[in-house]
Amino acid sequence: MNKTGKPRAGAGAAKVPAATATPARNRQPAETKLAELKRRLLEISDLAAARSVLRWDQATYMPRGGAHARARQGATLSRLAHEKSVDTALGTLLDQLAPYAAGLPYDSDEASLIRIARRDFEKAIKLPSAYVARASALGSASYDAWTRARPANDFAAMLPFLEKAVDLSREYAGFFAPYQHVADPLIDAAEEGMTTASVRSLFAELRSKLIPIVRAICDQPVPGDGCLRGSFSEPAQLGFSLSVVKQFGYDTDRGRLDKTLHPFCTKFSSGDVRITTRVDEKHFGDALFSTMHECGHALYEQGVAAALEGTPLGMGTSAGVHESQSRLWENLVGRGRAFWEHFCPVLRDTFPDQFRQTGFESFYRAINKVQRSLIRTDADEVTYNLHIMMRFDLELELLEGHLHVKDLPEAWRARMQADLGVAPGDDRDGCLQDVHWYGGTGTVGGGFQSYTIGNILSAQFYAAAVKAHPDIPLEIAKGEFGTLRGWLREQLYQHGRKFQPSEVVMRATGGPMSTTPYLVYLREKYGELYRLDLAPLPEHLQNYVPCAAA
Repeated sequence: MNKTGKPRAGAGAAKVPAATATPARNRQPAETKLAELKRRLLEISDLAAARSVLRWDQATYMPRGGAHARARQGATLSRLAHEKSVDTALGTLLDQLAPYAAGLPYDSDEASLIRIARRDFEKAIKLPSAYVARASALGSASYDAWTRARPANDFAAMLPFLEKAVDLSREYAGFFAPYQHVADPLIDAAEEGMTTASVRSLFAELRSKLIPIVRAICDQPVPGDGCLRGSFSEPAQLGFSLSVVKQFGYDTDRGRLDKTLHPFCTKFSSGDVRITTRVDEKHFGDALFSTMHECGHALYEQGVAAALEGTPLGMGTSAGVHESQSRLWENLVGRGRAFWEHFCPVLRDTFPDQFRQTGFESFYRAINKVQRSLIRTDADEVTYNLHIMMRFDLELELLEGHLHVKDLPEAWRARMQADLGVAPGDDRDGCLQDVHWYGGTGTVGGGFQSYTIGNILSAQFYAAAVKAHPDIPLEIAKGEFGTLRGWLREQLYQHGRKFQPSEVVMRATGGPMSTTPYLVYLREKYGELYRLDLAPLPEHLQNYVPCAAA
């Protein structure tokens, strides 16, 4: 059963034809109201898309002088979209359509639209439009300040912005009181159905099993990665990266690749899904893996069924499920042995002077090197989640008032030293490194946990795909990705936001979210790379279908 009390499709749900459930004399009025609902929702979607265009431009091509006006423009669009989202006429329409939806199959587009639109409306009416505008304006102004403060190592410049963001986050939570923890409403906004307590429990379970692997690897000498360092021209890196994601299936007739400070993917419509990346001409990999990561997001958005365009269903279901796709394509595919069996010769042709003398195993070990590191976005698969758990805990302390913003740099250094055995020498590589607290929604909290949820789900989805299509790893070794992409589109992408995250996982994999596939993947891949002598898996996991084949 799902949270609404209705059976899930595929779990004994009765498929009641709309014509049977709704008498012919009542069908037309319901269809007319549904058309009006879609018209109103499309206006809201268009305003949100226009806001996203402004954010994309600010992060790519906007001249610095446009920042002040951009904050005002974004706030105006956010306010207008919110006012339409809480219009009483919209609420009346949803009330009138409730009986119609009740007579439709749970997984139909129409029932799903009415159900999700109702849920969004009930959340939106708790937020004043003035608050939405203030948060949007702060996010825009804070991002502009961060683009200068981080290179200058100037945390003092960001202090007032971050203090306001923490205040806005508490204010946001207050609109959804009562709650068990102040972060709960923020977490639920990203991962519907999850709470501070459930995330803490998930992290505790994962951390206990990760730490032995991290220690076993980090106690060894750090392998060399000299082959990744040298001179790699920007045009060549961008060209190689774009060719890879086009082979994944990224449709450049409906998207484009640009540069930015902190890579992201954004969607303006089903025909315009853009990705960004960054380039380091002295180190190979940053542009490629960032591009593959954002391509994973873009494949999700480009794969949503066209019928859901312009509605609340026309996007990914949650931040964690979305992140599962970026991590799946970046790591399980893009850092996999099978992938490079195909692409290593292409890489040598692209950079002959740099990689002509590099053996396959040396290169493969270099791109999968595990070490204690300062920067989250550069972190390897094994240590990455420790970065996330640290940020999650610091967010909670900020929201609880146990940590003052002015003390964040020192708290960051102490936690990095305790968790990863390294500490930043400055704030540029410390608490200023992530844009998340300094832009976007203008709030703090509720976001970072989605990265680890995404890691966990990436392995679970991939394992299910390989179980359904065992030849996927062999196809990847030939540079063929259609079967994997097709399975993901069928199981995840096409449904957009029709189902809750827990429903998506259950429908696609046959079970709830589990850390098991992810831990099996890490143990197999890095156990082989580092010749680890790990304690045996529990007996019930020893026959688990491996997902590290790629």
